Amino acid sequence: MIKKTTMLKGVTLLIAIGMVNCATAQKSKTPWVNLFDGKTLKGWHQKGGEAKYTVREGAIVGSTVHNTSNSFLTTDKKYGDFILELDFKVDPSMNSGIQIRSNSFPHYKDGRVHGYQVEIDPSERAWSGGIYDEARRGWLSILDNNPAAQKAFKQNAWNHYRIEAIGDTIKTWVNGVPASHLIDDKTATGFICLQVHSIKENNKAGTEIIWKNIKIITDNVAKYAQKTTVKPVNTKNQLTIDEAKNGWQLLWDGKTTKGWRGAKLDDFPKKGWKIENGVLSVLSSGGAEANAGGDIVTTNQYGDFELSVDFKLTPGGNSGIKYYVDTNLNKGEGSSIGLEYQILDDALHPDAKLGNHEGSRTVASLYDLIKADANKPINPIGEWNTAYIISKNNHVEHWLNGVKVLEYERKSPEYRKLVSESKYAKWPNFGELDKGEILLQDHGDLVSFKNVKIRPINNTTNAK
Repeated sequence: MIKKTTMLKGVTLLIAIGMVNCATAQKSKTPWVNLFDGKTLKGWHQKGGEAKYTVREGAIVGSTVHNTSNSFLTTDKKYGDFILELDFKVDPSMNSGIQIRSNSFPHYKDGRVHGYQVEIDPSERAWSGGIYDEARRGWLSILDNNPAAQKAFKQNAWNHYRIEAIGDTIKTWVNGVPASHLIDDKTATGFICLQVHSIKENNKAGTEIIWKNIKIITDNVAKYAQKTTVKPVNTKNQLTIDEAKNGWQLLWDGKTTKGWRGAKLDDFPKKGWKIENGVLSVLSSGGAEANAGGDIVTTNQYGDFELSVDFKLTPGGNSGIKYYVDTNLNKGEGSSIGLEYQILDDALHPDAKLGNHEGSRTVASLYDLIKADANKPINPIGEWNTAYIISKNNHVEHWLNGVKVLEYERKSPEYRKLVSESKYAKWPNFGELDKGEILLQDHGDLVSFKNVKIRPINNTTNAK
């Protein structure tokens, strides 16, 4: 006779085996795709520096060399939403990282690789799993307030990273411990790469970092996403870590009208502008002035400054960012007077073919005075672009999406000659204020703004 306890043990064993088989089957259904075949560097190519990348014992080995910039072993394909997992082992003396949603364009810093980097940091700082914006904004997410993640990294041993990039959210795990949770929408797609950082002369060449088991999910990504316990860092309409350290200020808080007023009003316009989901939009007035809200200006004045504004155009749209604005000039009629960084749909708006100098009303130009570089990197209508203006000691530069497109010397004889030949000639000393407001223009078209930031230089800010 078979004892009852023996039968129960047998049933329990069968159930356990069944559960293991089910778990194995479920795991096998996860649509992982290997990015590395374990034998060759097929599907990868190198960008940047001259570090050595080889394959050894089923792993990719990166070795440092002297007198070279950062090196990147880069996927041939670009990826948007994905889940990436890999293992790596790094020498304790090295700094490295995994680039994601990164790009290389000839017009941007001569093709330099730029974009999100998941940090590999074996130093005492212990920011492995933090997120750095390579060749752009610097640190976005650090681990100072996440000691569990700092302790998760293992020296002189294999470590495992999980990286989720879904929509505007990037999450990281170090050996299963949640590390970073970033909300940022700067870049939606790009390649993945394995970085070998440049080294100083006193560092030993040939130091290695090794990667293996590199796999990715790109199908139905949200289904396989994991929850994290890390509090999110949201960079939208917020200063990044390095911006805050370097004296930048928010010009718009992403929620209210604080710090702004109508150019011809004491308060913010009651119509014509909309704040929604962290975006400030001037609405289309359909050509009817009665529906317009009018230009808005800062309640503070600025002298020397750096200004950064993200903007998005609609088809045929026209607007502008003005600086050194004097709201007392032209009072009661038209737009307030100031130097203007033009915002325009060059393809559809007739202004693109007008101006005192042909092309001087195209996007990123100094309106009606100086044409922006014709090879400027403008994103398609409906996508975000970044305008950057720096004015220091009367030297002014306009940048678009990280590329300088024009420069000039304010108050110089050449500048004054341009003004004398333009529509601005009737205003004495046009554009020569030592301080003025920053203005966002209502030109009757739907145009949106966000991430409006300024860095006063030499404390040249005046509250009115």
